[in-house]
Amino acid sequence: MSEKTSAAHAEHAQMSHKQIVAVMIGLMTGLLLAALDQSIVSTALKTITVDLGGLKHYTWVVTAYLLTSTASTPLYGKISDLYGRRQVFQFAIVVFLLGSFASGIAHNMNELIASRAFQGLGAGGLMSLTFVIIGDVVSPRERGRYQGYFGAVWGLATVAGPLLGGFFSDHHHVLGVTGWRWIFYINLPFGMIALVVTSAVLHIPKVVRQHKIDYIGALLLIVAVSVLLLGISVYAPENGWLKAKTMSWIGGGLVLFAIFLWNQAKASEPILPLRLFKNHTFSITSILAFLVGAAMFGAIVMLPLYFQLVKGNSATLSGLKLLPLMFGIVTTSIFSGKWITKHGKYKAFPVVGMVLMTAALILMGTLTETTPYWRLSIFAIMLGAGLGMCLQNLVIALQNSLEIRDMGIGTSLNTFWRSIGGTLGVAIFGSIYASKLSHYITGNIAKLGATNPAALAGATPQSLGQLQNNPAIAAGFTKPLQATIDHSYVQSFHIVFFAAAPVTLIGILVAIMLKATPLKTGAQHAQAMKEAAGEALG
Repeated sequence: MSEKTSAAHAEHAQMSHKQIVAVMIGLMTGLLLAALDQSIVSTALKTITVDLGGLKHYTWVVTAYLLTSTASTPLYGKISDLYGRRQVFQFAIVVFLLGSFASGIAHNMNELIASRAFQGLGAGGLMSLTFVIIGDVVSPRERGRYQGYFGAVWGLATVAGPLLGGFFSDHHHVLGVTGWRWIFYINLPFGMIALVVTSAVLHIPKVVRQHKIDYIGALLLIVAVSVLLLGISVYAPENGWLKAKTMSWIGGGLVLFAIFLWNQAKASEPILPLRLFKNHTFSITSILAFLVGAAMFGAIVMLPLYFQLVKGNSATLSGLKLLPLMFGIVTTSIFSGKWITKHGKYKAFPVVGMVLMTAALILMGTLTETTPYWRLSIFAIMLGAGLGMCLQNLVIALQNSLEIRDMGIGTSLNTFWRSIGGTLGVAIFGSIYASKLSHYITGNIAKLGATNPAALAGATPQSLGQLQNNPAIAAGFTKPLQATIDHSYVQSFHIVFFAAAPVTLIGILVAIMLKATPLKTGAQHAQAMKEAAGEALG
């Protein structure tokens, strides 16, 4: 390796605070866009399907984005290890912007679904490479100081997504354009800012490595993840988990994933180096990322439902009421990050975070129809605080244990496991909720009819049968019947939250197993970058 190249690597590995902040602006903008588009569409789906038609395909607007963003995440990490971070990250931005524009001009549901799938291909890179790049330019010891702000971005997206989606869908036209289309058009100026900023300040030397792309492995991974997620997120909720169609899709996905792993064991340049699983910290943080994803997305979906169904709030107001959750994520993400930078220790935060999440989920299992908002806010702050202690600190622990050559794929896989966990959590908790709601509504209405037959006046078997798909029907029922239905909602939410608590309880035990390895300093990180560059170049 030449002295000039070596000096360049040393320089980028020890950027000044001002340079790092400039890089963060571009990275955080890209991450915010990708995170927003996971949730911003949900509150606008009804308006979109009415405008474009195709109500029976509405779930695919979300699923298409989820499939491609999840499946592409580990591929971006590996490709960036081979071709360089900036080029691949900017490619992801361009793909995301093109997908956003195509979604905004879609004329029918098929076009929108295809555009969302293309948009997801870019989002996979934005969500994973953000943390990879920070891992390149900042040492593990200093990383907490900056990485906590990325946790704050996730918290902001959690609340802003449903709020913006509700705002744009509630307005028929904004600046002469159909309101819901701004959900996608709003990405364009911010994406351009991210593109310009990263072009101006993200000067990471490109390390040329001898490589051979494992195209068969990449194809197997994409197909395996897509088949598995279709079984989990589409066919299981539609048909039931034990139906033959669901089982065949999930089973097929697992078989394909097993074939992928077999392929990786033989590949000369594997997409997923199996040696990573010999890394204790990689294995532990992967499990924790999966568990955090399941609990996080499951709770984030259920809380707005509680506000809408039990409290009668609008979709927009339900999103606004998630502010305490965001507050918890933001405050502990920033605080824990700065504390880690100052003291160099991180293990306590995932453990305490999992404890807080478990306690919050158990407390949410006590919610009733009359629970005051201030009390629920405390529970939400606790849940957010737990998430804030886990989300980015797990990445710090992981990156500290990785060799430079594995930084891209290792970090991307952490995002991948969290996405898989989130998908599974939403599907399973959603299925539990739907099953228990049907059980409680049937049983409670039968009891009400036996003790107060007049309370069922105006409620036909047809209207009661449509209640789960259209809760607004209950507005025409008697007050006692409405109260019975509300109580059924509450009982169902109890089961969901109590079912989620064991997930985070397992997380406590796993987090305790995490090794407290000393964090690398700036000098150590710079030396590792130089050595990695030397191996690649010579």
